[in-house]
Amino acid sequence: MDLSSFDNSWYDPGRNLLVRALWYYLGSPFFRWPGIPSSALRRLLLRIFGAKVGRGVVIRNGVKVKYPWRLRVGDFAWIGEDCWIDNLAEVRIGSHVCISQGAYLCTGNHDWTKETFDLITRPIQIGDGAWVGAKSIICPGVTMGEASVATAGSVITANVPPGQIWGGNPGRFIRLRECGSHRRQDAGAHSGLPRE
Repeated sequence: MDLSSFDNSWYDPGRNLLVRALWYYLGSPFFRWPGIPSSALRRLLLRIFGAKVGRGVVIRNGVKVKYPWRLRVGDFAWIGEDCWIDNLAEVRIGSHVCISQGAYLCTGNHDWTKETFDLITRPIQIGDGAWVGAKSIICPGVTMGEASVATAGSVITANVPPGQIWGGNPGRFIRLRECGSHRRQDAGAHSGLPRE
């Protein structure tokens, strides 16, 4: 590997240098400050910087968001303490989704098969009613289906079908999720994600 030949000049972060600097030096530190008394201020700050955030979203202390303008969150989602949304590409989080403490949503990686260590970016989508367990890692390009689960500490490298529970490293199918008195075997048509 020759890191001196690394070139990501093709990558477009989605906003100009001034907006990115405002987020890095003012918006992000204030967003992460533990003295913010409610999620309402965090939601407002994300919206100011271009995120689409639904009603009743709970955002706990220490959440880190790389680029708010590449974040879409449905209604009544929960984002737990110290989650990192590393969204070089778009991250879409559906309604009634729980992202537990310390989870890492990673949309960027490098091509380790190339000497130039090229940057790779892929979006992440998490369907309505899904649960990302504490300290889980959701890798680039993953879609978690409606009502799916990534158990605590999982590394999810492949798509998780609706209503399935996956766990481990790498994440594998464990069983179907029980929701109420019935099994979730397929997702409905409603995504719950904010519209463009």
